[in-house]
Amino acid sequence: MNLTTYLLAGYPGLVVITSEEARAEAEIASVCDSLNRRLHAWSSSEGFICPKERRVNPCPDPLDALQLVEDVFPPEGEKQVVLLRDFQLHLDQSDPPLIRRLKDILRVAKSGGHALILLGCRLKLPPELEHEFAQVGFNLPDANQLGLVLDGILQSADIKRLSAATREGALQGALGLTTTEAENVFALSVVETKKIDPKVIAREKARTLKRSGLVEVVEASTGLADIGGLDQLKQWLVRRAGAFSASAKAYGLPAPKGLLIVGIPGTGKSLTAKATAGAFGLPLLRLDMGRVFGGIVGQSEANLRSVIQTAEAIAPCVLWIDEIEKGFSGSKSSGSTDGGTSSRVFGSFLSWMQEKEKPVFVVATANDVSKLPPEFLRKGRFDEMFFVDLPDAQERSQIWDIVIARHGRKSTDFDCVALSRACENFTGAEIEAVFVDALHEAFAESREPTEKDILDAASRTVPLAKLMDAQIKALRQWSTGRAREAGKATERQTRGTRHVIQAN
Repeated sequence: MNLTTYLLAGYPGLVVITSEEARAEAEIASVCDSLNRRLHAWSSSEGFICPKERRVNPCPDPLDALQLVEDVFPPEGEKQVVLLRDFQLHLDQSDPPLIRRLKDILRVAKSGGHALILLGCRLKLPPELEHEFAQVGFNLPDANQLGLVLDGILQSADIKRLSAATREGALQGALGLTTTEAENVFALSVVETKKIDPKVIAREKARTLKRSGLVEVVEASTGLADIGGLDQLKQWLVRRAGAFSASAKAYGLPAPKGLLIVGIPGTGKSLTAKATAGAFGLPLLRLDMGRVFGGIVGQSEANLRSVIQTAEAIAPCVLWIDEIEKGFSGSKSSGSTDGGTSSRVFGSFLSWMQEKEKPVFVVATANDVSKLPPEFLRKGRFDEMFFVDLPDAQERSQIWDIVIARHGRKSTDFDCVALSRACENFTGAEIEAVFVDALHEAFAESREPTEKDILDAASRTVPLAKLMDAQIKALRQWSTGRAREAGKATERQTRGTRHVIQAN
């Protein structure tokens, strides 16, 4: 938290947004001590408090509290800092006298070098105050801070020894949690297993993050071997798998920014995101961009900040954004449709993509790239953009091998070359759907599936290539010269390029 800089610069109004009230207050108190400034605090439940003098003045009314604030802001002398807990909630009520009084207090604070700090878990200020306060960043705890929490749990549980590998695994698993959440997870691990178990910690973190509805931890159990075709894309990922290591940093190699994958639905773009995390050996976070946008003023921007904060706390990691065009397609017209919220969120996301320093590798997928704003596609946002087309005959044969093995059968029991020919212009998702259809037919007759079952299922399937022929041609035309082909470096045939993976 860069509170020291803001206080020394004489900012009269500051906002700290965090759900970790106790940790934030401790850091604010530490900064005030280091700058020799007296700290006061107010809340509607406890009143106005001066911790050093241990004096409490009951004052539940926020307007009365501002009068007390003005009383401790002398025109000259010792500089004061006043912390107001959950004060934003009172500003929600659109109280003109309260807003006016607060602006007057800020003027007094500015003239005397004092500061007023609003502390809460969300940022929502009326328009009259939006430019009166500066937001101070407050990051989630790092590994060192979580280590103090872990030491406290170990001491209370009377666990004497913890191996270096277990300790590192526990702390890495807890990154992205608040200190309170981490303490609860560590304690749960001790209760369940009588020890610190990184697997329990990772499991509970996934549940905790999923509750927010913004990001969730996805188990990256898929590898590049689970992808049929996409030779160039897989080679690109393999050559960057070590770019997050300490040796790469010492070499002076910047961490890769991300990857944009565009292509036909069902060709395995989502599978590639999972395989990327597996190939890099990094945790995978999935972001639902649609959930970022909230109905309350300022909520969308706060949600995006929360996502970025979580991803950077867990870094190095892979952040997967599926069908990103659905989240940002309305950014151009948002000024007339949502008051500019989409445009502001889009701009904040672009700025973060361009300037982020933490090793967060973004994998974004898109079906309809025409809906993406052009500034999103320029170099510097992503390291590379790949186009995924329908698979050719050889790639379809590879997909058949993978699909058959995935469902517990031997690919050698089937003629995958013949099946590939029968499924021309099928996507990977459609190939898997065909085999599942054949499995249902065979199961209903209490027998194993045959090639005839598969061929019959294929004949009943109308591929997406027929239903979306015009859209697919347009997408191929757009990608020519703009995106690298994810498959083999050969000329496109009449049908299009190559590649595909499995189902999304």
